[in-house]
Amino acid sequence: MKNDDIRSDVKGLAASLRAYLEWHQEGGTEGFPRGSTREANPRSSAAASAPAAAPTAISAPAAGPETPAAPTGSPGPASAPPVSLHTRLPQLAAEVAACTRCALASTRTQTVFARGNPEASLCFVGEAPGAEEDAQGLPFVGRAGQLLDRMIAAMGLAPDRDVYVCNILKCRPPGNRRPEPDEIATCIAYLHEQLALIQPRAIVALGNTAVAALLDTTLGITKLRGQWKLYRGKTLVMPTYHPSYLLRPSPQQVEAKRQAWQDLQLVMKELGLAPRTTE
Repeated sequence: MKNDDIRSDVKGLAASLRAYLEWHQEGGTEGFPRGSTREANPRSSAAASAPAAAPTAISAPAAGPETPAAPTGSPGPASAPPVSLHTRLPQLAAEVAACTRCALASTRTQTVFARGNPEASLCFVGEAPGAEEDAQGLPFVGRAGQLLDRMIAAMGLAPDRDVYVCNILKCRPPGNRRPEPDEIATCIAYLHEQLALIQPRAIVALGNTAVAALLDTTLGITKLRGQWKLYRGKTLVMPTYHPSYLLRPSPQQVEAKRQAWQDLQLVMKELGLAPRTTE
């Protein structure tokens, strides 16, 4: 072989070697492979252990000294223990009893949290406590509550065993007036947590205030009653008339009672209760 040919081959080999090294330097590697990739370049160990079909692992930045990578097999952050209904619900009731977030705290006799079974599938939500509820500390114990209990019994349910009853407000507005928007906004967080704990299968919203607060709507009860809605996108809500409205003498009283019973029959159907034809 001539000397010119040898020099030409050497130059070509050197150029190829130089290009090879430059390509590795641009890719963040140095030198020739020796043993495993982990030995050749510790900084790219995560990329070396990743499957070949995952190119994103190659471009992921290595953990710096401020945020060291967790060693293999190390325990992750401890998960929060599940919230217990029977532990948290009494705590929430105690927080409500001590609440002074709005002016109603200065006029109440006591707070009114709930009655019934927190493990029941059906929850009734009303507006606010009245005078007798404020005196006894239980919701729906006056005339409206007595009618509600008869309605529940007509569904074939026991008020103290098969349902859970509560209100939007936990304190009585003076003179049994309608709750103010700021009072609802202040108190509604208690109800949201209450419902999150008991997780009812269905809610019966009694009257305009309960429907507006649960569904965040301005539509009246006459437009919404008898139609299934959703509370927070997942819990069924049946809007219907408040028992106090059904007790109020008016030309619409008989028809309103008939419609309310129709609404409750839809609830019974949803819960798989035996249908009834009389109130």
